[in-house]
Amino acid sequence: MKQHREVVIIGSGPAGYSAGIYSARNGNHPLIITGVEFGGQITKTFDLENYPGFTEKIDGIYITEQMRKQAEIFGAEILADTVVEVDFQNRPFTIKCENDNIITADAVIIATGATHRKLGLPNEAKLTGHGISYCATCDGFFFKGKEVFVVGGGNTAIYEALHLSTVCKKVNVIHRRDHFTAEHINQTHLFNTPNISTIWNSVVVEAEETDGKLSSITVENVDTKERTTYETEGLFIAIGNIPQTELFKNKLPLDNAGYIITKPDLCATEIDGVFAAGDVKNPRFKQVVIAAASGAQAAMEATTYLISLEK
Repeated sequence: MKQHREVVIIGSGPAGYSAGIYSARNGNHPLIITGVEFGGQITKTFDLENYPGFTEKIDGIYITEQMRKQAEIFGAEILADTVVEVDFQNRPFTIKCENDNIITADAVIIATGATHRKLGLPNEAKLTGHGISYCATCDGFFFKGKEVFVVGGGNTAIYEALHLSTVCKKVNVIHRRDHFTAEHINQTHLFNTPNISTIWNSVVVEAEETDGKLSSITVENVDTKERTTYETEGLFIAIGNIPQTELFKNKLPLDNAGYIITKPDLCATEIDGVFAAGDVKNPRFKQVVIAAASGAQAAMEATTYLISLEK
């Protein structure tokens, strides 16, 4: 089916739905193309307690459904399909989908997000949200007073460990090398924090569970192959994220990690009329509220762009 829209939003996480809400309220009749994962990574968050306006813990699926309903109430249309090709060289832009939907658009907002890089443990997916986490800011509070482990050696891992050190009894950082790659000042902060210790030249090879929750991990030394098992209820994996930008290679400028490059303090890309919002352009702050704010900003920038076309 072919159709034309003023605004097309690719992605249905907090950034995408927020962009849809703001675009619809601005009268731009947006179309939100969901992609494979409705709601993005937030749907895998079972206890969200730092999103403003909620005094009780909320489920990620619930807030996703509320965002979707709100977008639809204001006039956004949801298309359950996956984008397979985009043309940003010709105007209007063209978006082709898996189910033979072809949409042209005056403006496009990309909100495809990013996925956490996984360790590849057999039961990693099953234990995500049940002891395994990829966000200390999101989940650290649930491990107050407990001993936890962080995997990684870059800035993100150091930030995670430092945050956890303020609420946990002890934090152990596991890294596969004998040195961190994080900035020196961050390493200094970590080494000067008394309840943080390091396990060098090691990787996590097993995560054991009891009653569906993480109960221990097995760590292997990469040199000696010696294995050690540690009892713990918390494993934080901080080995990077993978932005969902494969579709946009050679279409938009990407940084070395694959994130979409936008103009300073804006969501606008180098192509007029194409915007990026949320985790797909933000390599550092993986927070729902930040993604939602980014989506709103992208929608407002898109509205300003559409108005400029009328002049």
